[in-house]
Amino acid sequence: MKLCIKLIVSGVLAAFVLGGFLKKVEQITGETVYVLLLNVDYFPIIKDWEMNEILDFSLHVFVSIGLVIILYWVFNRLGVSRNIYPYVIANLMIGFTLFFTTAFSNRTPDILDVAAFTYWIVGHLIYGVIVGCFIVYIDVKRDR
Repeated sequence: MKLCIKLIVSGVLAAFVLGGFLKKVEQITGETVYVLLLNVDYFPIIKDWEMNEILDFSLHVFVSIGLVIILYWVFNRLGVSRNIYPYVIANLMIGFTLFFTTAFSNRTPDILDVAAFTYWIVGHLIYGVIVGCFIVYIDVKRDR
């Protein structure tokens, strides 16, 4: 149970770092990467809900928690949960894939917007490093 709580906390903290980074980038540059992070225009039922930023961000946090738990479980099964790199690579691949959801909305960056793509990938790189560091720390602490 302690491990589950630590994974949840890791997911929440990493979600806030990614969200904060992308929101700051959007405020400074005007690139709508924070909008992309919170975008649900491509989900059939959710897209019709009346949402505000807090609800949108809460969905992002819940997805982050689920992702952290799933990645830990998979990487633990593969015997690589104590290595930061799998988390970084997985989150870069997820970020790369998710950027293309921008094509489903007119509120998000253009699919060929190199600057937005770069900020998006850097944000997911940071997210992956944070998740990896938290989990490696948690896993090593469990042995003590």
